[in-house]
Amino acid sequence: MKKGKVYIETYGCQMNVNDSEVMLSILQDAGYSRTEDIGEADVIIANTCSIRDNAEQRIWGRIDQFRLQKKKRENVIIGITGCMAERLKDKLLDSHVVDLVAGPDSYRDLPRMLNAVTPDNPQMNVLLSHEETYADIIPVRMDKNGVSAYISIMRGCNNVCSYCVVPYTRGAERSRDPKTIIREAEDLVRKGYKEVCLLGQNVDSYFWKDPETADNNVNFAQLLEAVAKIDPGLRVRFSTSHPKDISDEVIYTMAMYENICRHIHLPVQSGSNAMLEKMRRKYTREWYLERVRKIRSVIPDCGITTDVIAGFCGETEEDHKDTLSLMEEVGFDSAFMFQYSERPGTLAARKFEDDVPEDVKTRRLNEIIALQNRLSLQSNEREIGRTHKVLIEGVSKKNGDELFGRASNNKVCVFPAEGHRTGDYVNVKVTACTSATLIAKLI
Repeated sequence: MKKGKVYIETYGCQMNVNDSEVMLSILQDAGYSRTEDIGEADVIIANTCSIRDNAEQRIWGRIDQFRLQKKKRENVIIGITGCMAERLKDKLLDSHVVDLVAGPDSYRDLPRMLNAVTPDNPQMNVLLSHEETYADIIPVRMDKNGVSAYISIMRGCNNVCSYCVVPYTRGAERSRDPKTIIREAEDLVRKGYKEVCLLGQNVDSYFWKDPETADNNVNFAQLLEAVAKIDPGLRVRFSTSHPKDISDEVIYTMAMYENICRHIHLPVQSGSNAMLEKMRRKYTREWYLERVRKIRSVIPDCGITTDVIAGFCGETEEDHKDTLSLMEEVGFDSAFMFQYSERPGTLAARKFEDDVPEDVKTRRLNEIIALQNRLSLQSNEREIGRTHKVLIEGVSKKNGDELFGRASNNKVCVFPAEGHRTGDYVNVKVTACTSATLIAKLI
């Protein structure tokens, strides 16, 4: 039954990491084995992201590298999977390097496609599904530390933000049966994992409709509670939350359970109501700030992080200043910050002109980054003198005698090892900081 060795590269978000683990599980069941050496692989797969243009450009660069592998070993199969496969389809096969193109809902078909590939018969399956959640598949964990794992609770998105390709590359929103999620989390606990992160394009809109009775319907707050109850030693995180859907019930559930981490990633994208409306975000600046106030009134020590886009279509200096002022008002702990890049096929590409000059986008992004660096430093300085329970994730890259891990609020702490190891919980006291890291001592 042995089919050869498969090498998988993963690009993009946490969902893509989890998808790679699902693919590996399917392929191992079909007789393939995993290798981390591209030079010995019979199958090379790049699991891709389309959220920004530079993400796709990286993949085209890798396809050129895969061409070299084909020259060395003519029978090697090159596959492109994920969002870029869904978006570009035939264009990838036109490269004459790629043999297989599989969208996010066709991973079960990978063994058949691999069997059918010949030099004159490349394979493509990019059909999107309204049902596929891979709920019955236990992913093969590809993480290095054996401490933290991702669990996908839903797939797709119904929001159709005007700048975003996700609804087109991942399809409509559908939630996974909660029983399979609980089963996967319990399996991870048995295997020694100490933390799970529940994943979805918009976890707050998770809703499982029981096919037999409405009394057994499950929303995200109820799912979060059920996972937290599995084991008090299991930390529970989640990502990503949509501001329009972050409910009081979720916030109060977080406050009830110590093992639900005090951190919410709440992408704002812009502080300007005009931009938020044009982005189709379905909330206002005022709504967003009210949600932040609610979170902090119930969970005062909750970490709040965000995403920000600079230079969206028609953005004025006043809109940009609104974003800066919102960032100041919230005081985000950290942020992912990008300048807008038009994605073909989106509502924005069809309806709006990408009219902010590149140099203006770059300047605005740099101002956003500079402000967030200051806010991050201020946020971390407030931690000095505080104690945190930290889950150790590994050895510090800068000092082999130090370990690192995250506090409940998602902040990274670095501290002396002193005989502890990855997977341990330790209590630390923060003594100093940078804008990115808390420096601590064991207590």
